[in-house]
Amino acid sequence: MAEEVVIAGTSEKAKIRNPWGVFGLGLITIGIYLFFWWYYVNKEMAEMGRARGTDELGDSPMTSLLALVPGFLLIIPPFVSYYRGVQRMQAAARLTGVEPANGWIALILFIVIGIAFPPYLQSCLNKVWEAQGSGADVAAAPSQP
Repeated sequence: MAEEVVIAGTSEKAKIRNPWGVFGLGLITIGIYLFFWWYYVNKEMAEMGRARGTDELGDSPMTSLLALVPGFLLIIPPFVSYYRGVQRMQAAARLTGVEPANGWIALILFIVIGIAFPPYLQSCLNKVWEAQGSGADVAAAPSQP
């Protein structure tokens, strides 16, 4: 089961998912899980963006999903959605002070081993949730004299 972390400044929760779980569920469900995964990671980033007062992390996870599901008919929208998703993950990493996802590695994984793309992004996003979760815990802890 995925560990949940409260997104700092909101009552919403983000999940620290096991990248191997994302990979396995993607395989077992023949890719269907990955649509749900894409929606939820974009929703979590949008919530973090709202809490931080920025639209840099996206504002409509449904638009990101719609670019994949019916958008594949036009060929280009899924690529745009993935490109912008990686940019949002890099912005989230920058806002929390962790090392961002490498865009070149993400591109190579997407092109060469497509099924390895979501687990890579999830591992990078896990670092973001852990960093902002620990920052929230430190801020919420009472100070010792």
